[in-house]
Amino acid sequence: MGTVSGLALMAGATAMVAVSGGHHSIFAVLLLGLLALVMSHALVVEIQRQARRRSQIVWYRTDTVNTILLGCWALIAVATTTTPLLALPIRIVSALLAAGYTAACIYFVVERRRAVTSPAPRPTLAPAVEARDPLADSTPSV
Repeated sequence: MGTVSGLALMAGATAMVAVSGGHHSIFAVLLLGLLALVMSHALVVEIQRQARRRSQIVWYRTDTVNTILLGCWALIAVATTTTPLLALPIRIVSALLAAGYTAACIYFVVERRRAVTSPAPRPTLAPAVEARDPLADSTPSV
């Protein structure tokens, strides 16, 4: 639960730092942008891991918390987008983050509902191994 929210915040904050004002070189902006993309990929992988877990076969409180937190981050990003006092690059990144957080929230809900409603895979039984007599293998044949 905390991993999804933490990765979402870190990816968004890194993207905001990349475009925010200050004395950034082009190298720093590109590096921070790449870091934000890598963290976004980690967020998607973590959402998949959380949504597809089989240890919990019904919708639990942690699923609700993940959904609410991703929705909150999307609403905060929308609010940042509509704030007229911020610079245009920050508002553009906020709009992208709002779309990304919304997509992540929808993706989590769809994947989790699919995992909950799909039949659980049945464990396969290992084939029976014939019992051998260890002494019969070690005696020399005549």
